[in-house]
Amino acid sequence: MKHSWLLLLATALFLPACSDPRPADGERTQDSPVNHILLRDFAPTVINNIPVTRVERARFDIIDMHSHDYTSNPEEIAQWVRVMDSVGVLNTAVMHCSWIGRPFEEFVQAYEPYKDRFRFWCCFDYTGIDTDEWPAAGIAALERCHDLGAVGIGEMGDKGEGDTYARPADGTGIHIDDPRLRPLLAKCAELRMPVSIHIAEPYWMYLPMDETNDGLVNAVTWHVDTADCYGYDQLINSFENAVRDNPATIFIACHYLNMNHDLPRLASLLDKYPNMYFDISARVAESAHTPRATRDFLIRYQDRVLFGTDNGTEPSMYHNIFRVLETNDEHFYVPEYGYHWPLSALNLPDDVLRKLYHDNAERILTQYR
Repeated sequence: MKHSWLLLLATALFLPACSDPRPADGERTQDSPVNHILLRDFAPTVINNIPVTRVERARFDIIDMHSHDYTSNPEEIAQWVRVMDSVGVLNTAVMHCSWIGRPFEEFVQAYEPYKDRFRFWCCFDYTGIDTDEWPAAGIAALERCHDLGAVGIGEMGDKGEGDTYARPADGTGIHIDDPRLRPLLAKCAELRMPVSIHIAEPYWMYLPMDETNDGLVNAVTWHVDTADCYGYDQLINSFENAVRDNPATIFIACHYLNMNHDLPRLASLLDKYPNMYFDISARVAESAHTPRATRDFLIRYQDRVLFGTDNGTEPSMYHNIFRVLETNDEHFYVPEYGYHWPLSALNLPDDVLRKLYHDNAERILTQYR
């Protein structure tokens, strides 16, 4: 009997029913299941019992300062307006650059039945930029678009190779601080037309695609090769040059100027240049993984921030943005943003939301016109 009891005790010590699967030294075993999970397949399920808030309509009326022509026929435009009605968007800036194959007047005409719900933005026309007829021809094209209803320039886009979003002529090699653009930027000031420009990309897209890259899951898809074009800092410097040298022209830096990783640097530019604004479009995930820093930043620069979407027309797209801006939810995932990190909402004060959603944009589009 005594020996049987000792045998049972020894068995219990060496063959526990629920053992800790982790090796003593903290290293994963070679056949551990985690060794066979691809990073691109990482899709965790939140297990926390925490609030989940659905915000289907914005707390205040919205002017969307950054969108594009996502439609292909009149019914799709009508459906977009119905969605705007349901989520609280008064009107939307539809950017002409990059997305449109047809001339500006045809683009505007397509939205004629809802002209009070959309504001149109045009491109610089670089046709003949190296001839003696330019910039007079470029200014004439700009004035023509203005007469047709364009309220601003945009979205210009420079990810290293120049304004590759331009239409109808190619803008490769033309950066925003190009001396040839000075007369057009001056005309924008005269016509009270803001210049909306996409500069660079999120910083991790320029970093090595290895295990040290914090945004690897997204960055590997959008990796930027700077071998034959401007790098990140060159692009930021070109933008600052243009803002500094054209103080009467309003510049809107799209996507937080792609500085979500370095808000102090963005703050320093805003402090130096009162003619500079920024929009929050298409950077929900990049801002909501540092919610306290982003919230503090948006409160501090509440007079310089503009609402934008840049992500289609689906109701859920708007709902996701509202949840991040308005609620106090934390640790949730939005898979379509393409990142592996969880998001946490900003719970912005009402006075900040009013300015971000509407008042700042209305001031730019009326006071400056």
